Amino acid sequence: MTPSRPDRRAPLYWLRVAALGLALAVLPALSRSPAAEADAAPTVIRLATLVPDGSVWDQSLKQAGAEWSRDTGGRVSLRVYPGGVAGSEEDVIRKMRIGQLQAAAVTVAGLAQIDPAFKAFTIPMFFDSYPELRAVLDKMTPILKQRLEEKGFILLNWGHGGWVHVFSKQPVSTVADLKKLKLWVGVGDDRVSQLWKKNGFQPVALSTTDILSGLQSGMIDAIYITPLAALSLQWFRTTPYMSEIGLAPLVGGTIITKAAWSKLSPADQQAIGASCHRVETTLEAQVPKQDSSSVAEMEKRGLKVAPVTAAQATEWRQTAETFAQQMRGEIVPADVMDLARRERDAWRAANAKH
Repeated sequence: MTPSRPDRRAPLYWLRVAALGLALAVLPALSRSPAAEADAAPTVIRLATLVPDGSVWDQSLKQAGAEWSRDTGGRVSLRVYPGGVAGSEEDVIRKMRIGQLQAAAVTVAGLAQIDPAFKAFTIPMFFDSYPELRAVLDKMTPILKQRLEEKGFILLNWGHGGWVHVFSKQPVSTVADLKKLKLWVGVGDDRVSQLWKKNGFQPVALSTTDILSGLQSGMIDAIYITPLAALSLQWFRTTPYMSEIGLAPLVGGTIITKAAWSKLSPADQQAIGASCHRVETTLEAQVPKQDSSSVAEMEKRGLKVAPVTAAQATEWRQTAETFAQQMRGEIVPADVMDLARRERDAWRAANAKH
């Protein structure tokens, strides 16, 4: 017996077709329901850094991680690996390039592994104050961001580490005092070591993760580091003298690979950017104060500050200017250094005391 065909003129037939169409339309929508999205695994951003676990910088990163999760509705999760567990900054940058890590909080030494323009912030005594530094950073940020992006990285925020001083096993008040000591310099750029040697110093290139063992073994006698970092890492116990004169601000930044950043929605990018701006503002305010209190705290525990006279300070600045001239075009791209000097001098002229 041949089955009868449905009567397409019957209202029941069209009701069934409509119900089937509605069901097919609803099923995909149900698969994207809020409950399903909430259950989806978040995008995990793995961030490595040398900052000590529990330090002000580590706390700011972990706070940022909580904000990223909250402000993206759980779609983005930040996992922080502090204390150099992922290796030196050179190691971290390499792991970012091959996708093992997606982000990092690094110093300018790490940023310079990507682009030499960031070495402008390693010129000894090029800056005199935080306001001066911030003014130059504001002018140079668009250019530096572009240079990073062209090489596959996004700058999320600047980080502030404090003001670098020489910490040593013997007092250092003069340039000659420092020349007598085996001075740590970072690995990765032989031209920097050669620059120190050319000017009569005794540089020893070591990874930052090897500094403590180098001090303990006698491979090095002096390092340059911020007071807050010296206290956080307890390195001042092996280098109980700090030179009174500051060498440079320790600038850093939080970066993410362009590949990881491009996978986030514009809304999530905006939320993360806002969080990173808050971190930058917090560090900008907190770190200088904590640098000062760190010196006082270390002095209670035996640190001695080696005084520097006005005449000795003049010699330090003359030596630093020699370094700056030798670094231009050889270590720091000439156009970048010229821009930094121009903006710095413009700020000084506008803020000179009459």
